Amino acid sequence: MVVLLGVRLLDGSSAPPSVRVSGSDATKRGGPVRPAGVYVHVAGAVRRPGLYRVADGTRVAAALQRAGGPSAKADVDVVNLAATVQDGQQIVVPERGAASAGGAGVDSETGAGGGATGVPLSIGTATVEQLEQLDGIGPTLAARIVEHRQAKGGFSSLDQLAEVDGIGEQRLAALKQALSP
Repeated sequence: MVVLLGVRLLDGSSAPPSVRVSGSDATKRGGPVRPAGVYVHVAGAVRRPGLYRVADGTRVAAALQRAGGPSAKADVDVVNLAATVQDGQQIVVPERGAASAGGAGVDSETGAGGGATGVPLSIGTATVEQLEQLDGIGPTLAARIVEHRQAKGGFSSLDQLAEVDGIGEQRLAALKQALSP
């Protein structure tokens, strides 16, 4: 056994760590089973970040509770807790001050800004005011993006921005440089 471990360490063939899916009961049933529900990745300022299976129609607030709830540093005011989660969605809970600290020229009254220093603005938490600071985004388009995010329960990828009226291929390509999921 020790020799086998030594051989694996020397030849670099160690396997990557596995990802545990909370709530998965496939092993209890004796084999791979396609479970009901959707998968969400809860990250950021939560007690137990990870991949969770939740029932279809679950709200973001319930998904955060599955992750142990927000940490003491969490800024849950920038997360739409009432949104319905979608399969494959990443829910990022930023730390207080992190949502507006990324950009130069942050307005101390509104917290608007971000994206100007090369640090991408999170499409999952950006406010209308922050989106307006991006090149090519005015107040109307920024409001449409936030409304779409709230109606659909968030964006699981930046490509979904193409579903927002007023965002074509060129604008989407530019936004991909300034935004993160």
